[in-house]
Amino acid sequence: MPSPRVIVTRPAREAAHWVEMLGAHGIGAVALPLIAIGPCRDPAAQQALARARAHLAQYRALMFVSGNAVAHFFGSSRPPALDGQALAAIKTRAWSPGPGTARALEQAGVPSACIDGPAPDAPQFDSEALWQQVAEQVRPGDRVLIVRGRSGSVPESAQGSGRDWLARQIEAAGGTVEFVVAYQRGAPRFSAHEVALAQQAAHDGSLWLLSSSEAVAHLAEALPGQPWGAARALATHPRIAEAARAAGFGAVRECRPALEDLVASIESAA
Repeated sequence: MPSPRVIVTRPAREAAHWVEMLGAHGIGAVALPLIAIGPCRDPAAQQALARARAHLAQYRALMFVSGNAVAHFFGSSRPPALDGQALAAIKTRAWSPGPGTARALEQAGVPSACIDGPAPDAPQFDSEALWQQVAEQVRPGDRVLIVRGRSGSVPESAQGSGRDWLARQIEAAGGTVEFVVAYQRGAPRFSAHEVALAQQAAHDGSLWLLSSSEAVAHLAEALPGQPWGAARALATHPRIAEAARAAGFGAVRECRPALEDLVASIESAA
């Protein structure tokens, strides 16, 4: 049997990349971004970001929560001091929770030798797996900058349980943690075509590829009253799978977010 159509719900930049990669493996996929990404316009956040960019040498490491965090931190207008050679020269490490973020760092010019992330065979690509690789780097007095996004629909206290856990580990090791907002997340504005696509995919056997609990919430908000009992989902983290089940998805499977694992899970769902 052919593989089911996959609905890729990542933000637009990543979604296009995943549609292309899945297509190269013979899997039909379509992008339906459930999170809109843009620059953070808050003046205080912009000032904090500029200060962090200007003083990279004060940090033991920069932790980027996603590829979007990388893209908006290392923007096209970044000063020359942010090029990869400068990062290597000051011996500041770049921490990545997964291969997608690591790829974004390399594309931004950060040398691969400066990047730390979970082991390729880690059960999950998240803050917990990252910490297993970088814990020994942190010494008392070290400063770590966590580069993240901000969501207008989610309270600050509820954003990023993984990064908050990581911050606690750094502080327990004697380090200090600073957060800086590099981009803004928001709910998408569906076109009529996208609404029709989502409604059809709720019951036609499509496989929703879910990589964010926030994305699940946006989907429910965009289609109020839509029944999801016939919908199938593939979630890339236990917390996301829990959110999908709570939203009413009838069949939810979990899978590592590595390409080879996703392809195998999608093909087995045929």
